[in-house]
Amino acid sequence: MIRGLFILGICVALAFCAATVPLGKKTFFGHVKAIWSSEPMSDLKDGVKDTAGPATDKAKEFVKGGIDAVKKGSGSGSGSDSAKPKH
Repeated sequence: MIRGLFILGICVALAFCAATVPLGKKTFFGHVKAIWSSEPMSDLKDGVKDTAGPATDKAKEFVKGGIDAVKKGSGSGSGSDSAKPKH
């Protein structure tokens, strides 16, 4: 518990410093924002979207099919009523 609070405190302190301490003309988050909105990064994002688009579409359909199967109740039977105690 104490270890988790310590790690959380360190993360909050780092985020505070990254948002407020200037590194040149911008803060750390300002530099990240400038890099993210630059032309080369836009090209990279578009390239990744074009390349990974079909794979992400297939993954979305797979997950959607699984969710639909669970909602309909057709599964492997691991969550069936036979495992529940009857009173």
